[in-house]
Formats: sequence, C-alpha cells, structure tokens
Amino acid sequence: MASDEALAQIAAEVGGCTNCDLHIGARNGVPGIGTPQAEVMLIGEAPSAHDDRSGRPFSGPSGAFLDELLAAAGLSRTQVYLTNVVKHRLPPQHELDRREIAACAGYLTREIAAVDPLVVVTLGRVALARFFPGARISRIHGQARLAAGRIVVALYNPAAALHKEELRATVVEDFTHALPAALAEARRLAAAGKLGHGDAGKLGHGDARAEEGEVPQQMTLF
Repeated sequence: MASDEALAQIAAEVGGCTNCDLHIGARNGVPGIGTPQAEVMLIGEAPSAHDDRSGRPFSGPSGAFLDELLAAAGLSRTQVYLTNVVKHRLPPQHELDRREIAACAGYLTREIAAVDPLVVVTLGRVALARFFPGARISRIHGQARLAAGRIVVALYNPAAALHKEELRATVVEDFTHALPAALAEARRLAAAGKLGHGDAGKLGHGDARAEEGEVPQQMTLF
C-alpha cells in the first residue's frame, strides 16, 4: 500500500476509534498530518483542546510556536509529518496511563512505517519513553542516536516552553542547532547506505536497544 493510502486509512480509523476511554467527551480523533515523504517526523504526547476542535495536531498557540521553531531549523510544516502518541485529547489534569498509550500504539507504529522518516523527533517525556524507557528529557534533550535504522532526537515539547518561560531558550536552541545537525547527519548516512529502514515498523515499542552501526558524527549519545 502506498504511503498516502496507508496514512489515509489510519486517519479514518482514528476518526472512529473507541479503543480506550479518551474518546469519551472528545470532539475528534486527531491523526497525524504532513507529507507522506517527510524526512522528519515529530511526535508529541496528545492533542490539545485546539487540536480537538480542529481535528489537526499542533494547532493553536503551541502550533504557531512550533512553526517558528521549524523555521529556525530550516524546515516548514509542509516538509514534516506531525503526530502524537495518543490520538484523543486528555481530560483536564489527566495523566496518561499505560493502557491508553497501548491502545494507540499501533497507530503510531503504522504511521512511522508509512512515512519511514530519516529522523524521528520526540517532543516531551511521553514520546521519549516510547523509544527510550527510563530516559529523562531534562538530561538528554538535544541528543540523538541511531535506533532501528534511523536517528531519534529528544526535544522538549514546544507547549512546555509556553507554560515555563525558563525552557524557551533551551527549546529554541535545540530546534535551531540539534535538529538541523541530526537531519544533516541522517542525510549523510543515508547517502552512504548506512541508514537501513528494514525495521521501520518495529521502531517505537519501548525497546531502548540501539542498532549496531556508525555513531552519528558530532552527536551526543545516550
């Protein structure tokens, strides 16, 4: 199945998803959006109230800030793929539990397989935990490593900087420098045949083991 067809099928399933109780009270299931050929996929935690109304991820103030950050990285929303770990808005003061994350895990796995990006950017601790359980975002933000045939970069969610002004400079710095460096290195490794996507559908099952292979240049590893 072509990437665009696979993503359209996922979106249709998300729109009618009742796999967990998060759909109760939500207006819309919110699938990922973006180009099916994106080199970069950014993964957040869950849709916001703005996303719930629009049916599109990263809308509202955090979305506008993300657009600024992408521009600082030399990218635009039309060049990337944006999605979340779970596909329905969280109720106020609600903390995601394992059952809710597991209920949506298949959607994200299929999105990764369909887009097959060179770089996966985890935005915040929940997305990070999907790929590297036990890692702390405060310790490894801006870092990257090879995992399952691609580069994974841990960054703060832009929404965090809107709530904590002290994080803003860090978020801007990471998007301005760490993300472009990761993408440049991914392109170099891909051109040299050193990024393999045979495990694209397996990435993101909570497996913290990295593949054997070349360490990305000028990158800090976990």
